[in-house]
Amino acid sequence: MIEERTGADRDRTGPAEGPAVTRAAGAAAAAVTAVAVVTAEALAGDGPLLTGAAPYALGLAALVLAAGRWPRAALLLSVQTVIAFRASGLSDVGWLWPATAAYVLVAAGDRPAGGAVRHRFDALVRRVPDGPALAVGVGVFQVVFAADWELFVAGMSGRAVVAELGAETLWLALALAAATAWRNGRNWRREEAAGRERAAREREAEARRRAEAERLQIARELHDVVAHTLTVVGVQLRVAVEALEDDPEEARAALTTAQEVRATAVADLRSLVGVLREPGRDAAGGGGAVPAPERGLDGVGELVERVRAAGLDADVETAGDPAGVPAPVALAVYRIVQESLTNAVRHSGGTRVDVRLRYDAGAVRVEIADDGPAKPGGRPAGAGEGEGGGHGVAGMRERVSVLGGEFAVGPGERGGYAVRAVIPVPS
Repeated sequence: MIEERTGADRDRTGPAEGPAVTRAAGAAAAAVTAVAVVTAEALAGDGPLLTGAAPYALGLAALVLAAGRWPRAALLLSVQTVIAFRASGLSDVGWLWPATAAYVLVAAGDRPAGGAVRHRFDALVRRVPDGPALAVGVGVFQVVFAADWELFVAGMSGRAVVAELGAETLWLALALAAATAWRNGRNWRREEAAGRERAAREREAEARRRAEAERLQIARELHDVVAHTLTVVGVQLRVAVEALEDDPEEARAALTTAQEVRATAVADLRSLVGVLREPGRDAAGGGGAVPAPERGLDGVGELVERVRAAGLDADVETAGDPAGVPAPVALAVYRIVQESLTNAVRHSGGTRVDVRLRYDAGAVRVEIADDGPAKPGGRPAGAGEGEGGGHGVAGMRERVSVLGGEFAVGPGERGGYAVRAVIPVPS
């Protein structure tokens, strides 16, 4: 009998004063109301059929049809119609049951969607009681009015009034209870469906966040691996070309270093390609993180050796115990040192670069500083975001930010360029 509308439908169609009655169900309810009223009037045999029962029945039926769109207005008009016909003597049957359909539609309906109401009676509509409460209130008023009328106007005895109104009151109470139970069940199903939709949207949003995090991490890894590899291999190839005739051993050593760097880069890229083929898979199979190439603090010395082989005087100083540094922090430190050394080789124009690592109880402090001159325009050399708008500094800053640390770049103590990071280490 009642067609449910979702919240999205109500938002599109405007205010929802109650349940929407389908045409067939509304016509059936109107027909039942009209037939019931006419039949009751005919059985009573006291009132006129054509001038009393017929207009009475057709009016209530029309209000039932209108109740599909305006249930509260239809209920109030139905009650007024019953009172008017009973008080005028045009009807002798029923104070309550002729308006049963209107009562049921109000009790089964929803509160008006005040947020979507666009007419000038917004405030009034928001104050309208909930469906069951309004139906009960109107029903109580109608019972009291009918009892007063029968006692003080019609002159009926108290026993006769109880006999006439008691059964109708019980019938109306049962109808309202059934309508309220149906309404609560429908609302529970609606809320359950909305909860499932919210959960699905949250899962989709979480999946998008994970995919975005994976994409950024893969971009950082690709940048660090490719930039470092091409820089070191390019330097070693240049050394090999220059030393090929005069010093074959130096050329052979440079080519060997280039091959080692290339092999390491191939392994790293193979790991990242595996992530791209199976998105959302972490190293443990649980999903949600990118299985980054295995690099740690032990590899910092190898990075420094490669820079030395490229022609820069490089040194690394460490303080503290690195044993308690977790793998994510170790990888971040490795990538920061790798990117900073790559930038020093490519951009600094200096002769020396120093790496300082300090392992405190609650944080790892990293500083990579070169002695190169500043670039024209006052920007320090080695920023890694020069020609083509690279992403080296941005990638390092993202790594540190994800781990809750602090990151800064700027002039070094010796006038060159320095990268500084402080990454907290959980106790």
